Amino acid sequence: MSLPAAWLRRGWVAHLLWPLSQILRGLTALQRVFYRLSPPYRPSVPVVVVGNWIVGGAGKTPTLLLIIGLLQSWGVRVGVVSRGYGRRSRGVHLARSDSDAATLGDEPLLIRRRTGVPLAVGERRADATAALLTAHPELQIVLSDDGLQHHALARDFTVLVFDRRGLGNGWLLPAGPLRQDRPHRPLPGCRADGLVLYADGIASTPLPGFVAERQLGAAWPLADWWAGTPSRRQALTQFQGRRLWAAAGLAQPERFFEMLRAQGLSVSPLPLPDHADWQVLPWPPEAEDVLVTEKDAIKLDPHRLPKRPRVWVVPLDLSAPPEFERALREALRPWLDTPPSNGSPHGPTTA
Repeated sequence: MSLPAAWLRRGWVAHLLWPLSQILRGLTALQRVFYRLSPPYRPSVPVVVVGNWIVGGAGKTPTLLLIIGLLQSWGVRVGVVSRGYGRRSRGVHLARSDSDAATLGDEPLLIRRRTGVPLAVGERRADATAALLTAHPELQIVLSDDGLQHHALARDFTVLVFDRRGLGNGWLLPAGPLRQDRPHRPLPGCRADGLVLYADGIASTPLPGFVAERQLGAAWPLADWWAGTPSRRQALTQFQGRRLWAAAGLAQPERFFEMLRAQGLSVSPLPLPDHADWQVLPWPPEAEDVLVTEKDAIKLDPHRLPKRPRVWVVPLDLSAPPEFERALREALRPWLDTPPSNGSPHGPTTA
């Protein structure tokens, strides 16, 4: 979704909503007081939070996939915890080979399928982390998916993600797009260390950081993508001149459509709500080729779809500069060079 006009400038609508944003500021301040009185759960391994200050998709999932790939290439055993937004389950769930989006949520299931890392979801990321480390004590680092506003889990490092929207008008919800103020001092158990990654090709805030590029990969037939057999992948240039439909259940579906058009494709857009359940197929009967994102493909079982139209899955990957990789490795070096502690309990503490 594009930001509402009131979130792009401090016009009269934003000023009208500003008093409501002060209620959120007050509630956030009370929350921080509560967490100062109730220490967070600190697991036996470091926690790296990957998140964003602004509502809507800022490129967090591609960033997580990028960081997981880097950690795996360094030989680091990494796991992921998430709230699992959009799932229909309750409580803590560990990812299994037969897990589905209803149990884990679409983005956690996508992360699991793309990387194979141990993963757990739960309303409280502290509980999910405890369950994950109990099941996988070999892990060296835990990545927290979108946990910047979740202070019950201690964090050791953060990767803050922005897209081209930057900070919008700089005000909190509902007068602006920000979910939190910039913290002036960290909570107990939460270090202020972190990196900023701009995931949309431009530095959109004054904060120093690294600029990454979003890239579309070759298209997979849906059945091949589910089976993990990329033998019939096709470059997007091979779709030029065809009549195409593109469907996306993202926070900003138009961004996906723009990227397809930039590849010279003529697409009829089918925007869906973020985390759409896909109970009803959105394309018309005459559709022959449909392009979807991986986040949507995770909910489209090819065995339950008609043979027409042909559904193609287009991965969205993030390419970061070598400087980001070096900075991340240097930042995590104190933990990567230290054997994991086995003396801490894998359970949330209440002291």
